[in-house]
Amino acid sequence: MEEIVHNGELLAIIVRRDYSSPGVHFFTPHEFSQQLGYMQHSAGKHIQPHVHLPVQRELTYTQEVLFIRKGKLQVDFYTSEQTYVESRILEAGDIILLASAGHGFQALEDLEMFEVKQGPYSETVDKVRFDGIEPTDAVIKDD
Repeated sequence: MEEIVHNGELLAIIVRRDYSSPGVHFFTPHEFSQQLGYMQHSAGKHIQPHVHLPVQRELTYTQEVLFIRKGKLQVDFYTSEQTYVESRILEAGDIILLASAGHGFQALEDLEMFEVKQGPYSETVDKVRFDGIEPTDAVIKDD
């Protein structure tokens, strides 16, 4: 598990495909509007049936979770002021929670991924697009 932090701000959480740990582990703080957790249980483990109650929540930022199914994806991280920070490469099986600030993507191989984010989504008020770096200008940090 890796946290991408810039000037004290958590930009993203990356969980690599080989992450493994028994039990239940949540990577996100309790106050995040998107919660990312991992569970590993032995066969026969019983998880008690339950329902989720309606709870009014206030959402300030949209957070996204990407599940890389196939291929490689370069993720470029930016500050809220649209300044480039650094990049990471995700591969099949990796998961990323994009927590804050800006991001851009470059498919490095044929790519399949799932995206989960809060809704309802509004194309006109949910995001501001901007020109980012050229893929060859990326500063990719090793794990």
